[in-house]
Amino acid sequence: MRAEILVLTKKLLNYNHLFMKYYQEARENGTSHDFHEVIKPFANEVKKVSQEWATLLKNWLVKNPQKHLHLKQIDTTLDHIDQLSIQAFFPKTSRSRFLNANRTVEFFLLEILKELEK
Repeated sequence: MRAEILVLTKKLLNYNHLFMKYYQEARENGTSHDFHEVIKPFANEVKKVSQEWATLLKNWLVKNPQKHLHLKQIDTTLDHIDQLSIQAFFPKTSRSRFLNANRTVEFFLLEILKELEK
């Protein structure tokens, strides 16, 4: 289970970097992508990975309580990831809100990696 969580966490970190890349491209170009062709398939792919990650991580946390990781953080991170996977494609998304959510996700995922790699 630990190895699976590690792989999925790294995959989510990559997605988080992609969110930032897509967001910056959207801001610079001012273009929006087609919702059904690009955004929805990408968001669905991210959602599938993030939900699998959340389920595994919650099970692991229940069996191995951690001082700095809590179940509520998983739900919050999951919500942020869902929002970011869609908002990244829209140039009118609030910059500060997007960046804060992105940093929050990044921080929590890195904390998980630290705990798992101990």
